[in-house]
Amino acid sequence: MTTTKEAIGFVGVGLMGHGIAKNIVEKGYPLHVIAHRNRVPVEDLITRGAVEVQTLNQLAEKSTIVFLCLTSSNEVEAVVNEMKPKLAAGTVIVDCSTADPTVTTRLAAQLATQGVDYADAPLSRTPKEAWEGTLDAMVGANDAVFARIEPVIRTWAGKIVHIGEIGDGHRMKLLNNFIALGMGALFAEALALSRKVGISVERFDSVIRGGRMDSGFYQTFMGYALEGNRDSHRFTLTNAYKDLKYLESMANAATVGTPLASAAKNSYAAAVAAGGNGAEDYVPHLADFIAKSNGL
Repeated sequence: MTTTKEAIGFVGVGLMGHGIAKNIVEKGYPLHVIAHRNRVPVEDLITRGAVEVQTLNQLAEKSTIVFLCLTSSNEVEAVVNEMKPKLAAGTVIVDCSTADPTVTTRLAAQLATQGVDYADAPLSRTPKEAWEGTLDAMVGANDAVFARIEPVIRTWAGKIVHIGEIGDGHRMKLLNNFIALGMGALFAEALALSRKVGISVERFDSVIRGGRMDSGFYQTFMGYALEGNRDSHRFTLTNAYKDLKYLESMANAATVGTPLASAAKNSYAAAVAAGGNGAEDYVPHLADFIAKSNGL
């Protein structure tokens, strides 16, 4: 394609995607978006200069780079398959979802037969950083595709790591989320035990905060446990469970034992099964489910 400025399509303007898309259009890229259930982000993006399309085929026709920010590989595969007939050779699909790497590499191989490139660029941090344009991105792509998409990613990311080839971004993202979600499970269990032995949440936090065990993740997690802010870390328990299932599958394929990852997965599975499966049931709320299971 010979356009001097890429035409961007965006599918998935949810908690993270809204902020990402906002930065893309505000920093000068033509942007086409499509609505799903919630029209509020789409209406906001239109006021900033985005153009709404009605179908995925229309979005594919109008885009040279299509960003996906979806819930799981199931949605990614469905969207890609619907767009396929209208994806022109030279188009790039950039999947920012936390996805199953085996699906990523399979879709990339299928699209390559029609001259369409694929990259995985999953995210780290929260919707706050998405809005501010300071997310972390770990990108799996060949060198030429990375050079092409990097300026667009730069509109919404403060840290970009070209981690490797197609699929490596999603592999690294699963490792990243294992560490973060594993900490969440540890914090939730430690808080329950702390309360059982008579140490309040406030006293617990007074020791951890500012010490070696402190971190950005700890602080957003404790935004709920300590301050009651339900929106302190808006990443759902359902998505956490899904990500740890993907990690476990990746480990199984690599013949690696994951007793810690499986234990963390089971903590989130129990919370989801106990009713934490809503759109506003977030990772820090795991502390409530662990507490309740221990009679608190």
